[in-house]
Amino acid sequence: MKCAGCVAVVEKRLLGCEGVKAASVNLLTEKATVVYSGETTPQDFAPQLIEAIAKAGFSAEFIDQSDRQSKLKSLNATVPPTLWFGISQEVAIPASLVILAIVGHLGLIGVVDLPLFGNMYAHWIVSTVALGWVGRPIWWDGLKSLWYRAPNMNSLVGLGTISAYLASTIALYVPQLGWQCFFEEPVMLLGFVLLGQALLERAKGKASNAIRALMELQPASARLLVNSTDGEIQVPIAVEDLQVGDRIVVWAGEKIPVDGEIITGSSSVDESMLTGESMPVAKQLGARVTGATLNLTGAITVQVLQTGAETTLARIVSLVESAQASKAPIQYLADRVAGYFAYSVMAISALTFLIWYGLLHTEIVFSLRLAIAVLVVACPCALGLATPTAIMVGTGMGAEKGILIKGGASLEKIDQLSAVVFDKTGTLTTGKPEVTDVITNDLMVFGKSMIDQTTFKSLIDREVPTSALRVLQLAASAEVGANHILGAATIAKAQELNIELLPTQSSQIVAGCGVEALLTTGEMILVGNAAWLNDRQVTIPSEISERSQQLAQLGKTPIFVGVNTQLLGIIAIRDRLKPEAPEVVRQIEAMGLQVWMLTGDRQETAIAIANQLGIPAERAIAEVKPDGKADAILKLLAEGQRVAMVGDGVNDAPALASATVGIALSSGTDVAMETADIVLMRHGLSDVVPAIELSRATFSKIRQNLFWAFAYNTLAIPVAAGILYPSFGISLNPTIAGLAMALSSVSVVMSSLSLRARN
Repeated sequence: MKCAGCVAVVEKRLLGCEGVKAASVNLLTEKATVVYSGETTPQDFAPQLIEAIAKAGFSAEFIDQSDRQSKLKSLNATVPPTLWFGISQEVAIPASLVILAIVGHLGLIGVVDLPLFGNMYAHWIVSTVALGWVGRPIWWDGLKSLWYRAPNMNSLVGLGTISAYLASTIALYVPQLGWQCFFEEPVMLLGFVLLGQALLERAKGKASNAIRALMELQPASARLLVNSTDGEIQVPIAVEDLQVGDRIVVWAGEKIPVDGEIITGSSSVDESMLTGESMPVAKQLGARVTGATLNLTGAITVQVLQTGAETTLARIVSLVESAQASKAPIQYLADRVAGYFAYSVMAISALTFLIWYGLLHTEIVFSLRLAIAVLVVACPCALGLATPTAIMVGTGMGAEKGILIKGGASLEKIDQLSAVVFDKTGTLTTGKPEVTDVITNDLMVFGKSMIDQTTFKSLIDREVPTSALRVLQLAASAEVGANHILGAATIAKAQELNIELLPTQSSQIVAGCGVEALLTTGEMILVGNAAWLNDRQVTIPSEISERSQQLAQLGKTPIFVGVNTQLLGIIAIRDRLKPEAPEVVRQIEAMGLQVWMLTGDRQETAIAIANQLGIPAERAIAEVKPDGKADAILKLLAEGQRVAMVGDGVNDAPALASATVGIALSSGTDVAMETADIVLMRHGLSDVVPAIELSRATFSKIRQNLFWAFAYNTLAIPVAAGILYPSFGISLNPTIAGLAMALSSVSVVMSSLSLRARN
């Protein structure tokens, strides 16, 4: 494909196939993504799509998911350039054409008239060779596109060069017509177009470096551990031949080939390619390791758990590749324009000739040159490259930093944001709650009219009261098996104090309320919030209620513990804020975005935490049940907000999907990659800011590229048609028009590459 016009034609052909619901074609990556209805497998459905594309004059092949990575590697493989005197052939040939054309016309500008080069028949030979050999792929592709009713940039250039060549040939062999020869123009025009294409391909190659670098991270071979008559031996094997369950040996200093689990040995592993963190991670027996990470210190034996397209690296590459093949919705305007672009330009060119020659009665050669200039100055290629080049560079930069952006639609939505909503637990906080206080109601348990408070700071200096131990024992016993983050803190504190847990007959989680467990003694333990315990006929004394409010105002979460209908006390738990959280909130506010916080904590606790973060109290949404997060997001959307939801990518999946943009702090979990628009592989809260900044910068570059692409064509075509000639005597000859067209395409790609300057 050569330009956005080709994209429009291929998409039209695909959409014409029965069952196709949507089709998106990317000019830069030359890939099509098709959505279709029915139960037919992609392999069986692909042939009719390929046939439809063939009728448009293009060839295509189906990329099967099973060999997606090998296809990607082959499609992105770099081919060493053929060199002429140390210069690549792709640059040397067009440069030679330009030099020949200039040298042949030095005499016309009074410099020097070189022998033979000043001869017009020599010019005709050079022009014929240039058109018949070097330029043949351009005009032949252009004619084929016209035949298939899908004119593209090559059609316009082909018509221009052939018209100039034929007119000059007639002038040479029929001199009595009095026409002027201008053989230098098709030669220089081809030179500039070919030179522009060579520069464009190099620039496009730089834009796709990120995905190529990702694919090169995985080693090509591994050491397979097999049993033999002489014992276990290590056998070299290609990584793609590994199977789940195989055992491989990885020596110190080598990359781990695939995802697996350590079954022998221990080591430290550099996971910076995945997380961006430079500090090595200690890996012991049973630890999971990720393919393409670097084993640093010791030899380990790894059992293969995932291979091929299922590995973390392969999924990241696939995600980035899919993002780079996507479009921003704004690009569809350019594609619609490009669909009619070539026809419009040909019509304007014909009209230009008729007006200048038929109405204004200028010389036929002058009129023809203006018509040719219109053909070659137009650049649908710039329109087609405006979006994909910026997306490719932006998503590639993000992947290098552990920020996975899911394509153009996500970028456009991020640019429209008005608010960012953070889930508190595990996102703004460390996700590792700890018990800070225990309040016991000794009046009800032991008949003493007093309230004991134990703050766990120095267990050496203070003996924990028996009543507090009893509250912890019952709460921890009930929480076993509940798999709740606050319950885990209670269990950890009980283990720290060597408290023996009590056996239970049953345990049940009540979503958004708490846990109820039946002990083998027949006692029912209730651990949860005050409202739930009240509903279960547990009376909460006013002293305990007041104390719980004081704890909540300190940013702690009070958990009430009762037996049957009696309250035993409160366990206060605090999940510490991440050190970077207040600064992240400040930076996002500085971008002009509102920051909100979602939490299941009671209102007092939520406000206290919001104050620590610098979030206004009215933007702390409290007492939200796990299944109510999506509803809270939908409520903000209904109020006219355009919301980004930031969560851990596991429990927050519905909210991530409901938000305008979902941002998941994750280490590559399936649910995060499926649901979120952006996945932060480092699991670092501070990456939210550069993710938004990069997305905004990339979409800003898309708009800038499209603006200049439209502006260039809007201004260049009238100038080429001679609109300035009557008043200022300024006209655009085809050579300069061809140079402008070539440079406009290159400038779009270079503009996108300038995104890296902010890195």
